[in-house]
Amino acid sequence: MAVIVKEFDPVSVKNSHVQFKNSDGTYAPGTDFGFIGTISGETVLIEVIKRKEGFEAGKKVKPQKMTLNLTGRVYASVLRDIFGIKSDGLKPGVYSYGTDSIGKEFIFTADEIDDFEEVTKLTAYMNCRTASGLTVSIENGASEVAEISLTLECYPDDQGQIKYEAFVSELDDTTVSQQWHSAFTRELVEAVPTP
Repeated sequence: MAVIVKEFDPVSVKNSHVQFKNSDGTYAPGTDFGFIGTISGETVLIEVIKRKEGFEAGKKVKPQKMTLNLTGRVYASVLRDIFGIKSDGLKPGVYSYGTDSIGKEFIFTADEIDDFEEVTKLTAYMNCRTASGLTVSIENGASEVAEISLTLECYPDDQGQIKYEAFVSELDDTTVSQQWHSAFTRELVEAVPTP
């Protein structure tokens, strides 16, 4: 039986994965992203204003996309796909990043954890792509390894949804939590009509 979550205070983000889009429009199985230090996001909105005789009489605000800012330690293979770093025409083990580098589109998933209530929320951000260029920061003698900063833009899927979320304790179908990070799709979370 599902346990409804009343209070959620996330203190960490773990178990992050990416599912890169293939050239045929399908998504590759989820792969480990790396380790998140911080994550923050903001929705980009569009305002539709109704005017009467030159004055504002009403307004509707609609989400258009979401901007995610991440810092952390990202696996090299994941960074290569995000930024379009490739080895085409180069000797084995050599990669390049340049004016023709185009990153892949992907689904980003992660677990938000509330250690106080022992609750996990699964999140999935759709149609993500990098909105920033490759950055490098290395400091000789630093006491900590530098984290990379990424800015991602997440766009709506075919159903107009930018983000999906689910508390693990509220799920009746365990397939959802089992496949969330490896094979997230709209079909995975869509309700099946009863006959």
